[in-house]
Amino acid sequence: MDLPEGLDWVRGSPAGRDWLATLPTWLTECAERWSLRIGPPFRYAYASLALPVDLPDGTAAVLKLQYPDEESRYEADALAHWDGDGAIRLLAHDPQRRALLLERCRPGTPLHDLPPSRALDAVTGLLPRLWRPAGAPFTPLAQEAAGWIDRMPRAWERTGRPYERRLLDAALDLLTGLASSQSEQVLVNQDLHAGNILAADALAADRGPWLAIDPKPLTGEREFSVVPMVRGPELGHAPDAVRHRLDRLSTQLGLDRERVRGWTIGHTLAWGVAGDVVFSQQIDVVRWLLDDE
Repeated sequence: MDLPEGLDWVRGSPAGRDWLATLPTWLTECAERWSLRIGPPFRYAYASLALPVDLPDGTAAVLKLQYPDEESRYEADALAHWDGDGAIRLLAHDPQRRALLLERCRPGTPLHDLPPSRALDAVTGLLPRLWRPAGAPFTPLAQEAAGWIDRMPRAWERTGRPYERRLLDAALDLLTGLASSQSEQVLVNQDLHAGNILAADALAADRGPWLAIDPKPLTGEREFSVVPMVRGPELGHAPDAVRHRLDRLSTQLGLDRERVRGWTIGHTLAWGVAGDVVFSQQIDVVRWLLDDE
């Protein structure tokens, strides 16, 4: 199978190699189950294999086979909860194979193709539609934060202390205080960056023009939901750009700026190390925001 280069990392673990070995069989079984005509994989991929498909009636859709990580375990549940309002619609789901059959966005242009100011306008219009009250099966943000607090010091040591201790201490303190003092709990997405919002012009009359894809859902306060957009490099990776997104999204969405800032520092540092890989851009953002006092 001709896999996208972004999935090369899965070959580095036994679990990843096992998943790759199952993909041809699962593709065949999904095609038979849903009577799909399958095209070549989309080249942009990192945590799943996604392919364009045609349904028996000719409708264009997407088949997605998830890598079995915990963060995307409840993606199908989140999409079903939103039911197409602000997010791509789930057409069918096979939990055993972690397979999702999704409607296809047309034209599918990512939000970061817009000028940053217009992109932020789109975000402020979209996010309130996604803030729906939710409970089980979604993991509470406080529980997830406890896991970050537990793992971050060990990850820092394992990778050779790749950034200043002050960053780690600040992130741990912020996460501890924020997790226990949240406001109303809604469905939030810890990976809603500008590459995971696509143009859906064909659906604009009642649902578009922008829809979220690939959620990694939690239940938590609204302030957490803008973190990926604040830190993401897609709309500019520089201190002024990050601080501008923090200010503008907090103000326009009526969010507590200091809580957004704190969640961004904590979550960005937690996601700044994956295995033995340190993401320097993430560490940059943490430094910039810690110096923003």
